[in-house]
Amino acid sequence: MLDTVQPRPQPQAGVPQNHLAEEFVETLRLAVPMMLTQLGQIAMITTDLALIGRLGEEAVAAAALAHTVYFVSFTFGLGLMSAVSPLAAQAFGAGDVRRIRGALRVGLWVALLISLPMMASPLYGEHILLALGQASQSAALAQRYLYGLAWGIAPALGFIALRSMMSAVNRPQAPLWITVAAIPVNAVLVYALIHGLFGMPQLGLFGAGLGTTLVNLGTFLAALAVVAWRKPFSDYHPLANLWRIDWPLMRQLVTIGAPISFSLLLEYGLFSSAALLMGLISTAAIAAHQIALQVTAVLFMVPLGIGMAATVRVGHAFGRNEPLAVRRAGLVAAVLGIVLVSALTVAIILGRYQVGRLFFGSSEASAATIELTATLLVVGATFFIADGLQTIMGGALRGINDTRMTLVFAAIGYWCVAFPVGWVLAFNAQLGAVGIWIGFSVGSFVYAGLLILRFRMLTRRLAG
Repeated sequence: MLDTVQPRPQPQAGVPQNHLAEEFVETLRLAVPMMLTQLGQIAMITTDLALIGRLGEEAVAAAALAHTVYFVSFTFGLGLMSAVSPLAAQAFGAGDVRRIRGALRVGLWVALLISLPMMASPLYGEHILLALGQASQSAALAQRYLYGLAWGIAPALGFIALRSMMSAVNRPQAPLWITVAAIPVNAVLVYALIHGLFGMPQLGLFGAGLGTTLVNLGTFLAALAVVAWRKPFSDYHPLANLWRIDWPLMRQLVTIGAPISFSLLLEYGLFSSAALLMGLISTAAIAAHQIALQVTAVLFMVPLGIGMAATVRVGHAFGRNEPLAVRRAGLVAAVLGIVLVSALTVAIILGRYQVGRLFFGSSEASAATIELTATLLVVGATFFIADGLQTIMGGALRGINDTRMTLVFAAIGYWCVAFPVGWVLAFNAQLGAVGIWIGFSVGSFVYAGLLILRFRMLTRRLAG
């Protein structure tokens, strides 16, 4: 069994002419499949909501409440699974097959172990929603959906661990094709289970959740088969001695991943709180905010893919003990992200009224909401760029295992700056929804700036 592997050859330190070009190409080669995979995940969620919409407005509202409960717990697991990528990437850069295998193994074990307590939240979702003051009928409907969704947490997290390992060894295409294949399967299965087609029982909202769980299980098994039997993954024998847990490596994964989880929860909490603040302003503010946020979520997939690629590229260089390559990988990812996100932001600004009309129609009754949506998208232009930059630099810092200060910076940027600034501008300065989005932008720039300074400091220290 091989215990070392040679990563893709890199340019030598004394030959500068192709360094940046090589880094741009490699970062893009990794980032594009990762972006598309994330967009595929959004496509499945959107498809589920569209199919649930056939059941009526109450079902859609219940699904929205269910997702709120589900994603709070799932976000924590997502952060822990994010630690698989830097650990595997550093091992690949160092040519250490055993550590690549170990990173995947502890990732799969953590996915299984944390999924059990994580299921408690969705399985008791009705009680949680009632405690938060939601209507009993909406809470009961949400619980039906959650009963179906809860069982898919473990395979969904396992798929993320497998996807992270495949990307870390420069092969992100397989998870993309699995996700692309899952989109139509998910649509057919969810629709059939909701309405009882093809001999299946009619399960309504529970069927929608169950269909998603079955698709999560299918994508996990497909990814597991790929790493077990397809080259180059099979050369690493990734499932060998799967029952043996490397406890020091697991502790390292938790040490890296837990701050990522809490950072994501801080961000999720900010946007959830912002929705509540919008409710204090007006119904139009809630609607416009939700649409602008949905556009942001789609745009976010671009810097998220680049940030994931930055983790891998920085991790490779860190594993090879090449400080200059670490800095170069982070710099290239940041520049690439700024260029792509800026171009997309300009496109959104130019089409801001079309975006509003797409969701609200062209009636006079919706004119004010469309106008507010367009305004938020203009104000959000700086927020899109800052949020993208912090995502990319956070990914670069993960590549060198630095996540604790990222959590501190998230607390500062989101809760010491974004929330209070948004509150003051919205209610004291009477800017309403626009003031909240200005707070988003200011806080995100502070967060991104702190991450950039942190990355520069650490790379200088590595070079010294």
